Amino acid sequence: MSPSQPDLFARGPAAPIDVAPAAVALEPLAASLPAELRMGTSSWTYPGWKDLVWDRTPTPRTLGAHGLAAYARHPLLRAAGVSRTYYEPLDAATFRRYGEQVPDDFRFLVKADRRLLLPHGPHAEPDLYLNPSWATERVVGPAVEGLGNALGSILFQFSPISPDSLGGPRSFAESVYRFLAALPSGPHYSVEVRTPEFLTRDWMAALHHAGAGHGCIVHPTMPSVREQLDRNPPVRGRTCVVRWMLQPGYRYGDARDAWAPFDRVRAPDATRRAEIVDTIARILEIGAHPLVVVGNKAEGSAPASIEAIARELRGRLQASG
Repeated sequence: MSPSQPDLFARGPAAPIDVAPAAVALEPLAASLPAELRMGTSSWTYPGWKDLVWDRTPTPRTLGAHGLAAYARHPLLRAAGVSRTYYEPLDAATFRRYGEQVPDDFRFLVKADRRLLLPHGPHAEPDLYLNPSWATERVVGPAVEGLGNALGSILFQFSPISPDSLGGPRSFAESVYRFLAALPSGPHYSVEVRTPEFLTRDWMAALHHAGAGHGCIVHPTMPSVREQLDRNPPVRGRTCVVRWMLQPGYRYGDARDAWAPFDRVRAPDATRRAEIVDTIARILEIGAHPLVVVGNKAEGSAPASIEAIARELRGRLQASG
């Protein structure tokens, strides 16, 4: 095996499910990729990934208890998103159980509770919006305590919102800066927006001075990840989060209903895939560390999309020497 990628198979088999033989066969592909690159899916709880990730069809209970350990033995899956925390925080003990199931080189992308990020609407709690004390106690603290070095980044995801409702892009950038600056130093923070009007010089400055990163998102409401990276380049040596969540022309529910059980690519999106590959290559050239998370609603099967990204990226890196 190439020294660029660690040996993920030294932990012994997971039980009562294990990684699929077809996944193990991808070890040479994984070994050809830079160690700084980590890719993973937005969750690991899909029984339909049999023969892509799992060696058999697991029950939801089996996935809950043993799925992460099997998932982490897939050579291309060196990261995972923790999306359930968007709806309710987890305690340190739960995060610790996650961390105990993965290799030392594995990283988690933890989504912050949505109540921190909703200024108004049916799920909003005004006292919690951009509240750094609550974020520190309920979001940052447990993730840091439970995951330790396995915490790749904490992601603050803002839904699409009218800039005027927040006083305009500059006011929003200032509010986000004050919030981030009041959080504990040490963890890496990423901020993702779904409103292109927020991608201003003020936004870039706010994230830079707060020591946070812009989360590049492939989403129908946003410009390409190439453009997002141009406006918000990462800092050398820091994590840069890239997420591929939804194909243009679809809503989440529509894609879920059409593509379940997510066992194969249903709607190949060569354009967005090429943009992801270009973005990863540019992040690596800068000297930053790409943390790439893919959802099933990107093309129909997140593990299959990640394999396709890996193959295309390997070809690009080999061609460039």
